[in-house]
Amino acid sequence: MIAVVQRCLRGSVRVAGEIVGSLVPQGGLVVLLGIEVGDSPTCAQRFADKLAKLRIFEDSEGKMNLSVSDAGGSLLIVSQFTLAGDCSGGNRPSFMNAARPEVAEPLVQEVVDGLRARGLHVETGRFRTEMEVEIVNDGPVTLVLRVPPTTDGNPA
Repeated sequence: MIAVVQRCLRGSVRVAGEIVGSLVPQGGLVVLLGIEVGDSPTCAQRFADKLAKLRIFEDSEGKMNLSVSDAGGSLLIVSQFTLAGDCSGGNRPSFMNAARPEVAEPLVQEVVDGLRARGLHVETGRFRTEMEVEIVNDGPVTLVLRVPPTTDGNPA
């Protein structure tokens, strides 16, 4: 699993002109999430745990010590299969490492459910649609987060 995680003041997703998901007024994290071949529900749960605990919000001393929950923020999760694109072989990306939609969609939902189970407010984009994503980055703080499949012999 790979994601671009942005600490944001505002964020929203529109489909056909209609807002289908947004951050609540106090901001939070916009997460562009790519599901890759080999990802599994265990990987999705690890990813949700990492996002929930990621300390990238400033405390009273200006240090990044607070999680999205500590900061009172929400999350906007947007499925983004193009993150799995490989541009190393030429000028057109290869998407061979992107999970098929029938595998990816339930794993995106698994991440969303995992975050909600941790008490977080989560909204989403709409899978398999053309989306317009508006992001007002705070900082800017932008991280690439990758949670690889487990290597203990069990599927992730």
